[in-house]
Amino acid sequence: MDTDSLRLFVLAAEKLNISAAGRQLGLAPAVASARLAKLEHSLGADLLHRSTRKVALSLEGAEFLPYAREMLLQEEAGLAALGRGQATPTGTLRFTASSTFSQIYIVPILPKFLERFPGITLDLRLSDSRFDLIEGSFDLAIRNSALEDTSLKGRKLADDQRILCAAPSYLKARGVPQTPDDLKSHELIAFANQDARPLLGKNGQTASFAPQEAKSRIILDDGLSQKLATIAGAGISINSMWCVHKELESGALVHVLPDYEISDGSVIWLVYPKANALSPKVRVFMDFLIAEIGKAPVWPQKT
Repeated sequence: MDTDSLRLFVLAAEKLNISAAGRQLGLAPAVASARLAKLEHSLGADLLHRSTRKVALSLEGAEFLPYAREMLLQEEAGLAALGRGQATPTGTLRFTASSTFSQIYIVPILPKFLERFPGITLDLRLSDSRFDLIEGSFDLAIRNSALEDTSLKGRKLADDQRILCAAPSYLKARGVPQTPDDLKSHELIAFANQDARPLLGKNGQTASFAPQEAKSRIILDDGLSQKLATIAGAGISINSMWCVHKELESGALVHVLPDYEISDGSVIWLVYPKANALSPKVRVFMDFLIAEIGKAPVWPQKT
């Protein structure tokens, strides 16, 4: 299959403008339209709906688009393996990560990456609600949990120690929990659909942090909001060290049940669909994040 035509289709689908896609590839509008028509004829399907006012992706085009992107990635990766790829990685990289982690660690270093790789455009989806990598056609994501999805591959970015914490004002008013059982009489702040987390004591005791079994009067889906609610004295929450280490150092938050470790195997992973070829643009972004964040973490790795 003609990859030049596939590249034209992907650009036209992203821009919803055949002429603009053709210009980006150095093609006249008539040539671009003819090339797309030839591709559609070879596939036996209309990929784009055209009218005098606009271009829209057809149902068949929407279904074919992820495969077209993948074929281009496979070509790019194959040429790179032979040393025949572009000297500088180019293209749009679709990336998703936690909004809280991104605001603190990723967004501030993006100008450095963009300056180093001027041919790459970053399409970011930053949310503490997870996107499906395959359905969303994402090239790369950050996940801070055990890597269990068999359709994904990953590289470790950093450890992700999680702790229970509360504000001094809350603990002064409600008392300091001494055992995991004490949590049942406290106000807990939790994410929606948060699973119970295993607690492992220094002397081998086992328990769990289970917000659904206690008073969870604040349920949310944003890590920064959870931290702010905890600082305000709304209750006890579970937070990652990368998110709260400064507040622990300043005394705005206190480590609750410090003799118990949350033992859930959580690691910050850079993950990508297993079926995808690791294109140069993804590889350089992964290497950049590991060099800037993972090799010399800017937060304590253990309390």
